[in-house]
Amino acid sequence: MWIPTEHEKYGVVIASFRGTVPYGLSLEIGDTVQILEKCDGWYRGFALKNPNIKGIFPSSYVHLKNACVKNKGQFEMVIPTEDSVITEMTSTLRDWGTMWKQLYVRNEGDLFHRLWHIMNEILDLRRQVLVGHLTHDRMKDVKRHITARLDWGNEQLGLDLVPRKEYAMVDPEDISITELYRLMEHRHRKKDTPVQASSHHLFVQMKSLMCSNLGEELEVIFSLFDSKENRPISERFFLRLNRNGLPKAPDKPERHCSLFVDLGSSELRKDIYITVHIIRIGRMGAGEKKNACSVQYRRPFGCAVLSIADLLAGETKDDLILKVYMCNTESEWYQIHENIIKKLNARYNLTGSNAGLAVSLQLLHGDIEQIRREYSSVFSHGVSITRKLGFSNIIMPGEMRNDLYITIERGEFEKGGKSVARNVEVTMFIVDSSGQTLKDFISFGSGEPPASEYHSFVLYHNNSPRWSELLKLPIPVDKFRGAHIRLEFRHCSTKEKGEKKLFGFSFVPLMQEDGRTLPDGTHELIVHKCEENTNLQDITRYLKLPFSKGIFLGNNNQAMKATKESFWITSFLCSTKLTQNGDMLDLLKWRTHPDKITGCLSKLKEIDGSEIVKFLQDTLDTLFGILDENAQKYGSKVFDSLVHIINLLQDSKFHHFKPVMDTYIESHFAGALAYRDLIKVLKWYVDRITEAERQEHIQEVLKAQEYIFKYIVQSRRLFSLATGGQNEEEFRCCIQELLMSVRFFLSQESKGSRALSQSQAVFLSSFPAVYSELLKLFDVREVANLVQDTLGSLPTIMHVDDSLQAIKLQCIGKTVESQLYTNPDSRYILLPVVLHHLHVHLQEQKDLIVCARILSNVFCLIKKNSSEKSVLEEIDVIVASLLDILLRTILEITSRPQPSSSAMRLQFQDVTGEFVSCLLSLLRQMTDRHYQQLLDSFNTKEDLRDFLLQIFTVFRILIRPEMFPKDWTVMRLVANNVIITTVLYLSDALRKNFLNENFDYKIWDSYFYLAVIFINQLCLQLEMFTPSKKKKVLEKYGDMRVTMGCEIFSMWQNLGEHKLHFIPALIGPFLEVTLIPQPDLRNVMIPIFHDMMDWEQRRSGNFKQVEAKLIDKLDSLMSEGKGDETYRELFNSIIPLFGPYPSLLKKIERETWRESGVSLIATVTRLMERLLDYRDCMKMGEVDGKKIGCTVSLLNFYKTELNKEEMYIRYIHKLYDLHLKAQNFTEAAYTLLLYDELLEWSDRPLREFLTYPMQTEWQRKEHLHLTIIQNFDRGKCWENGIILCRKIAEQYESYYDYRNLSKMRMMEASLYDKIMDQQRLEPEFFRVGFYGKKFPFFLRNKEFVCRGHDYERLEAFQQRMLNEFPHAIAMQHANQPDETIFQAEAQYLQIYAVTPIPESQEVLQREGVPDNIKSFYKVNHIWKFRYDRPFHKGTKDKENEFKSLWVERTSLYLVQSLPGISRWFEVEKREVVEMSPLENAIEVLENKNQQLKTLISQCQTRQMQNINPLTMCLNGVIDAAVNGGVSRYQEAFFVKEYILSHPEDGEKIARLRELMLEQAQILEFGLAVHEKFVPQDMRPLHKKLVDQFFVMKSSLGIQEFSACIQASPVHFPNGSPRVCRNSAPASMSPDGTRVIPRRSPLSYPAVNRYSSSSLSSQASAEVSNITGQSESSDEVFNMQPSPSTSSLSSTHSASPNVTSSAPSSARASPLLSDKHKHSRENSCLSPRERPCSAIYPTPVEPSQRMLFNHIGDGALPRSDPNLSAPEKAVNPTPSSWSLDSGKEAKNMSDSGKLISPPVPPRPTQTASPARHTTSVSPSPAGRSPMKGSVQSFTPSPVEYHSPGLISNSPVLSGSYSSGISSLSRCSTSETSGFENQVNEQSVPGSVPSCGGPEEPVRKESKTPPPYSVYERTLRRPLPLPHSLSIPVAAEPPALPPKPLAARSSHLENGTRRTEPGPRPRPLPRKVSQL
Repeated sequence: MWIPTEHEKYGVVIASFRGTVPYGLSLEIGDTVQILEKCDGWYRGFALKNPNIKGIFPSSYVHLKNACVKNKGQFEMVIPTEDSVITEMTSTLRDWGTMWKQLYVRNEGDLFHRLWHIMNEILDLRRQVLVGHLTHDRMKDVKRHITARLDWGNEQLGLDLVPRKEYAMVDPEDISITELYRLMEHRHRKKDTPVQASSHHLFVQMKSLMCSNLGEELEVIFSLFDSKENRPISERFFLRLNRNGLPKAPDKPERHCSLFVDLGSSELRKDIYITVHIIRIGRMGAGEKKNACSVQYRRPFGCAVLSIADLLAGETKDDLILKVYMCNTESEWYQIHENIIKKLNARYNLTGSNAGLAVSLQLLHGDIEQIRREYSSVFSHGVSITRKLGFSNIIMPGEMRNDLYITIERGEFEKGGKSVARNVEVTMFIVDSSGQTLKDFISFGSGEPPASEYHSFVLYHNNSPRWSELLKLPIPVDKFRGAHIRLEFRHCSTKEKGEKKLFGFSFVPLMQEDGRTLPDGTHELIVHKCEENTNLQDITRYLKLPFSKGIFLGNNNQAMKATKESFWITSFLCSTKLTQNGDMLDLLKWRTHPDKITGCLSKLKEIDGSEIVKFLQDTLDTLFGILDENAQKYGSKVFDSLVHIINLLQDSKFHHFKPVMDTYIESHFAGALAYRDLIKVLKWYVDRITEAERQEHIQEVLKAQEYIFKYIVQSRRLFSLATGGQNEEEFRCCIQELLMSVRFFLSQESKGSRALSQSQAVFLSSFPAVYSELLKLFDVREVANLVQDTLGSLPTIMHVDDSLQAIKLQCIGKTVESQLYTNPDSRYILLPVVLHHLHVHLQEQKDLIVCARILSNVFCLIKKNSSEKSVLEEIDVIVASLLDILLRTILEITSRPQPSSSAMRLQFQDVTGEFVSCLLSLLRQMTDRHYQQLLDSFNTKEDLRDFLLQIFTVFRILIRPEMFPKDWTVMRLVANNVIITTVLYLSDALRKNFLNENFDYKIWDSYFYLAVIFINQLCLQLEMFTPSKKKKVLEKYGDMRVTMGCEIFSMWQNLGEHKLHFIPALIGPFLEVTLIPQPDLRNVMIPIFHDMMDWEQRRSGNFKQVEAKLIDKLDSLMSEGKGDETYRELFNSIIPLFGPYPSLLKKIERETWRESGVSLIATVTRLMERLLDYRDCMKMGEVDGKKIGCTVSLLNFYKTELNKEEMYIRYIHKLYDLHLKAQNFTEAAYTLLLYDELLEWSDRPLREFLTYPMQTEWQRKEHLHLTIIQNFDRGKCWENGIILCRKIAEQYESYYDYRNLSKMRMMEASLYDKIMDQQRLEPEFFRVGFYGKKFPFFLRNKEFVCRGHDYERLEAFQQRMLNEFPHAIAMQHANQPDETIFQAEAQYLQIYAVTPIPESQEVLQREGVPDNIKSFYKVNHIWKFRYDRPFHKGTKDKENEFKSLWVERTSLYLVQSLPGISRWFEVEKREVVEMSPLENAIEVLENKNQQLKTLISQCQTRQMQNINPLTMCLNGVIDAAVNGGVSRYQEAFFVKEYILSHPEDGEKIARLRELMLEQAQILEFGLAVHEKFVPQDMRPLHKKLVDQFFVMKSSLGIQEFSACIQASPVHFPNGSPRVCRNSAPASMSPDGTRVIPRRSPLSYPAVNRYSSSSLSSQASAEVSNITGQSESSDEVFNMQPSPSTSSLSSTHSASPNVTSSAPSSARASPLLSDKHKHSRENSCLSPRERPCSAIYPTPVEPSQRMLFNHIGDGALPRSDPNLSAPEKAVNPTPSSWSLDSGKEAKNMSDSGKLISPPVPPRPTQTASPARHTTSVSPSPAGRSPMKGSVQSFTPSPVEYHSPGLISNSPVLSGSYSSGISSLSRCSTSETSGFENQVNEQSVPGSVPSCGGPEEPVRKESKTPPPYSVYERTLRRPLPLPHSLSIPVAAEPPALPPKPLAARSSHLENGTRRTEPGPRPRPLPRKVSQL
């Protein structure tokens, strides 16, 4: 039977349990469980991480822990009773665990590893706490470490700041809000602003002295030197180096490391230097022989200096190398460091050995204990401490020091009968009174143990040596008396013996006879002469002698003689026990000289403070002893002395001695009668305040009143103890009288007397310290009344003195902080006076910082839920006095602009925060009774209205995100809880007072607005919290959003007909609330929408207003980024609000206005879907297609479905910005064109909108035009820019604005130039299908065609799409997906390349139009795209798969043409046709022939850098033909069976045969060209190709072309480059390397194309329906001649019958491409032409595609292969690609012979035997855009040719006569060096072939083609091979319309393409003032 548990409530799982038993609960190790019931070794309960799932688990799997239970029963809460730090650690580590893994996923490696280390550290510390073996101090330390690490981790992970008190988390319910605020503020400040350390320390480590020739031991002495005051400020750090320059004791770090401690901040400045003096130990002269002298001397070596400013950066200075200098003259050694600092270069130079001192220096900050903790390794290894000279800035009580510093300064000695000066060495001893030398009391510096004697360094031959060596003598106090210092002077000989001869001595006693020590300062000592053998051990012999100049004992002659020689030392005592001050000694010994007491007391003020505090207790005993002795006589003097000492302790230097005085008062003070005299003198001073003129002394007395009262109270207590409490009344009266005097003095107004107000201020600042003393003797109420009376006596006039007012307020503040105020009884007495002063100050808005602090302290004492009567009464008083003024203050300070300086801003935020926390504290303490009293206290409804408006406004301010730092969630939740409680109280007042006839819109609106922003707060969106945080919030506060939502609903229902006032204003705010994914909140809020629609329907018969507002608000909420932090799923859940949400739809369906309601919901749902997609896309960082596509979808929706013009224009500009960011300039221009089309050229004024200023419609349209032109230019879409240039030029012309017209025409001209001069890339196009439900709405199950980026191939595009959709799966086939893919909960991408089909072929087929122009029409304004997929129909013949190889051709039609406002558009319609194997074969051959011609021509004109592409192509075709390629077609389609079974294919079979024979012709010529250019190492391959070609010909049944068939002419795709419009045939041979340039069209002509063919005319017509296409190997040869001079036509061209003949500009303006062509753009045949990649596999690696990227402007030839050389020369045939027409052509045709003027005689050249040569002389002719001079050529490769007119031959117009007899006819041996002789001369009068531009001649009857300009490039005539024929020219096709006309007609008439159906364009609408 299951029994509810009593004690077993909480446990931790110690082994994982799978829960496989019935009702089993699955648990993991480490889970915490709450136990509900138990039964036979089993528990029933739940895991705290998932409290909803309950189950059973074995009791043995759980370790029980102590816990306390709250709310016993069904909703009980279990709290573990362990240390709160442990609980926090556990929960925090759990939260961190999940976030830590996310860091790894997000690739934040640095934080991931740092957090990992911190978590391990915390776990380790947690173990230490759990074990429980730590001492109290250690436990405190561990907790401090834990909380520091928890705070660090929370901050790094963006978690909340945790309020703590003594390392434990604080429950905000248990403390007042003001205290909570302070805790938060303290932790926040601690995190933000590290406290500047006031104490600093310098760590020095000596590494080595680097020197080339040391060989002697060294002493190195470090010290700090103040160059400003010219004195050392620290002791010395002394260390010894060995002969190698390394420390002598490397195993003892304290010998070579030191810490210079206690440097104040004032000492970290650039004029403080680290000085290093180096002394060598050795011979007198550094260069002396080793055996010259065995005695060692200390001799100067060098000095180094470094400014401490160099270390202030705070970085460790490892191994700094300091330069070592030596003085030029030894006598200046004492000041070498000063000379180096002052840079007196003449006095020092680098040491001879150029030594360098390697040291490590580091500045450490903080007190010494902190340094010990943080750098424990330094201290554990050992480091010597080097102190500052003298006492530190702060003297600590108990500090024991007795150090005498002696500086050996200088001496003045006689020569002593020698010719040279002496080498003087000083030796120093300390000798006690018995004559014994004191051992080990001479310290050379830290790092070296003290020694018994000191030897100075020796200066060579110097009778006035200066040493300046500092020594410390740490002599104990007991050894001080009677001791003296003896200094012996010796001359050091440099002779071989090296003996040191004593010649004199000096001495100085350390203490004088009266007990004073040697005074500080410089002492001139007498040098007493003596002999070497003088016995100085007997001190009695010399102690009687005078030791210092000026002190002579009697008339001693010996002493007088000694005065000629002197020795100077400087002494400085640093002692806490000894004094040098005689006055101090006199005072302490006052009993021996009673007559000196007055003088001693007077002199006390002159004694140095450090002397007084050293003897503080003795001094105080002396003073009170004197007072007891004769109070009448000395009372006032003793009082003044006491005041002086008390005030001395206020100094920061002696501040730490206050506890010494406190201890003295408590334990040592014995003056039981002193209180009477102290009160009496104090009252006397207070009474004299108002009359005294000079108040400085009185102010000193008032400043000391705290300690005076301490002495009074202690004295009275001692008296009471001694007498049993006698004279109590008398004492009370004295105190009362004293305070009455104080009250009188305080109540006086200064009336201009500044001294009085200063005295009042001094009294007030120290008065609160007296309270605690008075409480020791009086009752709390008594003291409270005394204080209240005293504070109440202050004058309240505000304008008196600002400084006094501030002090008064500070006094109030200290009163509130005092012990007196904490008692409830006294607090009730003091509260009114405190509130009175606060009110006055707040009213005036003065001293707000102090007021805020006082108020905080007031509320800190009032804990939450204190229901005691006293607290409730206090709240009554505070509400009545301060609530109103508090609200006003918050409004005032929050409306001020924030200060600019960061310090002021922090202060400003603190003040605001403190006032807010005070208000929240007050409101939280208020009960129903308080609220009722408050509301009843308003006399009129106006007052109540003002109050409600004020408090609602304040609440709105409190909700602002910037009110508290972002990680203060705890504070925000508390504030929200208070706000919602208050609002619930106040909403009753709103209902009762402001409804029906008293309705007030403003107050209700304020209420609703507050409620909405309350619900929308980020800190209340529980869905964003971690589960544990969400659980805590719900347990403590519930979901406050739902509570407020219910309140909104309730208030809305109360409004009745007043609801109409809020429609449509509240639609937006309420809609915002419904965006929150909280089901309960939505259930409450949604009926309000129905209600609004109903009321609006009643009022106006429709709800258009509701609809419009709803749509506008939806958009603005999305664009504001609402819900940025929430997940996509949460947004999806909003859709049901407007879709199938039952409550709303069901209600609407019952209404009479059902239809319009449902329609509205449908519209809003569709908008919502798009907006959600837009929101998701905009979250991404970079601009990608998704963002652009989404914006286009939304823009179109606003235009077509909602007709929201302003929104439409806004999204046009958003799309424009996206395009600019992505550098899609063409698309950006098209986008802006949408707005441009809405405007007209009118003067209507337009308002300011977006970034546009207020301007006329004309100005805005002009600005737009210029911007669009600029973008078209940047996008290289110059043709479109030209159209706009013309439009704006028309406007300028109509306004006679010729200046701008001129600029516009120049701009237009520059665009024409760019078209002709710059190359443009032709982009690839890709079809993309987005399948699956996981795609955004605007992409889902749709297919698009996308315009690729420059240089982007299929693989790169596919990768880009997969990057944009990282979860998508790429489909590997091109088949249409089935329904399962459409409905899948996934993302599928299907991508393949498609070929653009230009709508108008007119320009493309037009002859003579340069490729630069044609390239634009190939890839711009494209609606239709094509994709071919090969497949086998029927049984596949394994022997010959071509028989069944069909091609499925898919045509895609877009909703808009590309390019447009997006890089991709949706496919509107798709058509699929199947091509039979025969049609496929024809197309393959056509494409291959085209490719061969192109490569041959490129090779012929040397546009290729090497011949590999041609070799590979020839090899591919010939090899395939020999091995079955073309022969497979013969087998498949030329067999009898096929012909009989497919009678309808007769023409196609004939066409195929013709193409095969044509291919053979091309191959033959190609081999001839190949032979010319093939390198030597590829000759064997060429020979193999020739051999295989003969095999191929025989397989095709071809022996001689002339014998078997009249071959159709071989056409080169581009014709020949243009010089003139009328082309002439020219001979072509493999060695011709240049060609006469001429213009060519870009495709085969459709007419007379196969006139000489054996095919029937029907076949020819059939063929003309097939577009030239390439196959897969095309993309290998990325070669295409430059468009300007190429003789090959574009491979993208198609027959004119393939597509609609509508002009290319019928729908939109033409577009453009790029300057430098990519290899893919230059390719002869790009992927779009290939029918399928399966037919011809790519023979070359992709890397080889790049070999021939940049080809020069070569020109390719063409000719009729069937003409012999003589026929060509005599009967030239005009080119079928020329634009010859009209009379001129006819004349030429009729004449039948060449007419040309004679030419100058030229050297005759012998022609090749295979050809007959005729020279042709040029004839000058004019040139027009349509016609020009024609150039003809002789077959001779060496003769010069000039242009001439050629007539058509009627004989050749119908057929061609002969073909190529054999390959040898084209052999390379027939050619000779043409190149060298081309430019010999030119004929006068002719059009130069190599000169300047040709002169244009205008023909009236002809219209120039669009964008035509005259070519000015220099050309060179070249011979053409005779192996290719040129077909007869047809009539030129009609010219395409001008782009302007085309664009205009497109804009005006909306002409559409014929396929796939008409697409009407909406007419431009007017923009209302936008």
